[in-house]
Amino acid sequence: MYKFKGKEYPCCASLTMGLIGGKWKTVIIFHLIDKTLRYNELRKEMPTVTERTLSLQLKTLEEDGIVKRKVYTSKPPLKVEYSLTDFGKTLIPVVQSIADWGVNVVEGKREIIK
Repeated sequence: MYKFKGKEYPCCASLTMGLIGGKWKTVIIFHLIDKTLRYNELRKEMPTVTERTLSLQLKTLEEDGIVKRKVYTSKPPLKVEYSLTDFGKTLIPVVQSIADWGVNVVEGKREIIK
């Protein structure tokens, strides 16, 4: 049994999927690999996600320590930016491998990615 932030997982793979699984978490992480984005910039990168879903997924990723939310309150309008934490950056090779695999499938290459 693996424990992380009060939750138990039967194996290490289920822990990983518990943190980044689902339709949108990996996509959010992918878009934050190289840059910090504001909420609306993320929405533009992911036009089919609903506002509610994006907000909930960002909140979950923040609670798990993967995404950092920075609020600027010095002057209106309120500005909020999202970026990967150091812990979140450890997922870059995993997410990049997932993305590379998807590219190979689309291009008809089915050999093992090395």
